[in-house]
Amino acid sequence: MARPVYIVDGSRTPFLKARSGPGPFTPVDLAVQCGRPLLARQPFASDALDQVILGCVNVIADEMNPARVAALRLGMGEAMVAFTVQINCGSGMQSIDTAYRYIRDGGADLILAGGAEALSHAPLVWSQQGVRWFAGLAGARGVLAKLAAAAKLRPSYVKPIIGLERGLTDPITELNMGQTAEVVGHLFGITRAQSDAYAVESHHRLARAQAEGWLKDEVETAFARDGKFYDHDDGVRPDSSVEKLATLKPVFERPWGQVTAGNSSQITDGASWVVLASDDAVTKHGLTPKAAIIDSQWSALDPEIMGLGPVLCATALLKRHGLGLQDIETWELNEAFATQVLGCLAAWNDDRFCREVLNVDGAMGEIDRARLNVDGGAISLGHPVGTSGNRIVLHLVNAMKRLGTKRGIATECIGGGQGGAMLIETV
Repeated sequence: MARPVYIVDGSRTPFLKARSGPGPFTPVDLAVQCGRPLLARQPFASDALDQVILGCVNVIADEMNPARVAALRLGMGEAMVAFTVQINCGSGMQSIDTAYRYIRDGGADLILAGGAEALSHAPLVWSQQGVRWFAGLAGARGVLAKLAAAAKLRPSYVKPIIGLERGLTDPITELNMGQTAEVVGHLFGITRAQSDAYAVESHHRLARAQAEGWLKDEVETAFARDGKFYDHDDGVRPDSSVEKLATLKPVFERPWGQVTAGNSSQITDGASWVVLASDDAVTKHGLTPKAAIIDSQWSALDPEIMGLGPVLCATALLKRHGLGLQDIETWELNEAFATQVLGCLAAWNDDRFCREVLNVDGAMGEIDRARLNVDGGAISLGHPVGTSGNRIVLHLVNAMKRLGTKRGIATECIGGGQGGAMLIETV
């Protein structure tokens, strides 16, 4: 029989907006910054964990298999098995899901699952022409041959390509993620004004959560090597307004597009961990579960409309458990783009889409916005790709405990045309 799986604790770093150049932390630095205080407050030794699983998309060359590097830096012992998972924007949730299945099926009792991403450290890469020129130069033998190879250099060969820009472009459709959001917005008639209003609401909700201290038990202060410390998500704009956002130009589809820098998620660095435990581990170590993972679902669809992934996977969860949208008291739907979130909400309320795509009898209805991303989301605090899926699960649990709600879903769209969702119940 499947065993219950509990989330017993978790923490994350502040999400730090990428600005000019690499930020103060690499992915592993971030994982260690929030991992140390999390492990230090546990009633068990760090080597009591069965394994470590970490989501990370932009792995840097100095930190191959960042899960293992982080585990060793966290003092978890040489015998600690640790591996890294990658499913684009769902990587942080995939780490939780993998841990959940190990524990549910009896293969483990206690797992540290997380996500870490430092998008500010995304590399600059050479073009293929530049790589071939360098290979020719390196392979040339003799002075004359090397001079001849060097003479073939063209300025374009050494012009760097921003790796992140290519990474956020789908290789099948050749659309970047912002363009896929434009497609979703067009399909459901989402307006620029609606997207801007949603973005403003995200900033105001996060600003309120910070002011009220609702994130203090979730966010660990991160200390850089130069002594500077970071104690809050720094991308929030409390003074954001529809009037200000209306002055921004479209980024991806000029001049008529709806998606701007103001209503998109921010390029950000951050990490997050959760500790998952079985009943046996809870009893053995005297742990207090916060929530139970009830089920999870991954779905896939056309990459051009990847933003609708949450509709497919969350609906599959609801159908499997005989639930409707209104039965979910708290939602975390990752805010890749305001247009994409609004497109998901519109899809659930569209009769034709629900009948033809979701195979239900008709429109599923509306999600009460008061239940959705109650403390803001990636538009206001950022979207470190490999981390966000972990953060939304962690924050969903904390928000549900604060609000006194019982049942929640965390879900995200995934670049490449996928979606992930997790059904959570508080304990």
